[in-house]
Amino acid sequence: MAESESLAEDGPADIAARLTAGYRESPDRLEGATAPGTGKRRGPYAKTKALRGEIIDAALVVFGRSGYRAGSIREIAEIVGMTQAGVLHHFENKEALLTAVLTRRDEQDTELLAGRELIGIGALATLVDLARHHAVHRGTVQLFTVLSAEANVDDHPAHEYFHRRYEWFRAGLVRVYAVIGEEGGLRPGVDPEHAAAGTLAMMDGLQTQWLQDPEKVDMAATLEAYFRVLLTEEAWEAAANTAAPPR
Repeated sequence: MAESESLAEDGPADIAARLTAGYRESPDRLEGATAPGTGKRRGPYAKTKALRGEIIDAALVVFGRSGYRAGSIREIAEIVGMTQAGVLHHFENKEALLTAVLTRRDEQDTELLAGRELIGIGALATLVDLARHHAVHRGTVQLFTVLSAEANVDDHPAHEYFHRRYEWFRAGLVRVYAVIGEEGGLRPGVDPEHAAAGTLAMMDGLQTQWLQDPEKVDMAATLEAYFRVLLTEEAWEAAANTAAPPR
């Protein structure tokens, strides 16, 4: 299968998981685990999993505030009350921790989108709901905005992740707009390729503006207004009426 075809089938969390090259299982991750089919995992595994979750949450705060380059393992360790060696016992290195943070962020979005329409008109209404969801999770928005800008340099460990993520997202939006066009829902002159790139630019730009002035920038309302420019009024009303309620 060609790389582009494979990426089209993957979601963002899948892409992040594929970028864990060099990450090795820490011995403590296997502690207390039972062989397949022999029963439930014992207590130590659950404790380790919870601690790893705390470290990832702390890293989300640090990377979102300072970026990957400036954010340190020391800061992360202080938040969770551990030593740097303790953090590195659970994650091989800072890059492995970054991958875990990015995966956590995308898994949260994936959970929100479960059961939602992700193709055609309903997909755009879903994106508006996603923007509304992000407006109450500042740390997640800040993380994405800081890291996506920082990762524009080729040697950044998240560079490939963001490259593939945008490739996947843009290709999906092209399909969404193509389906809407086939159903007669696009205004004259709207090209699916241009609309897809414009949608990504709008979403990223709104997040940056919202972080600067959340009282004056409404991400969900502005994104909806943008979609109304691209779609016929009838098509957008149909999307609003058929979209599942926000989770």
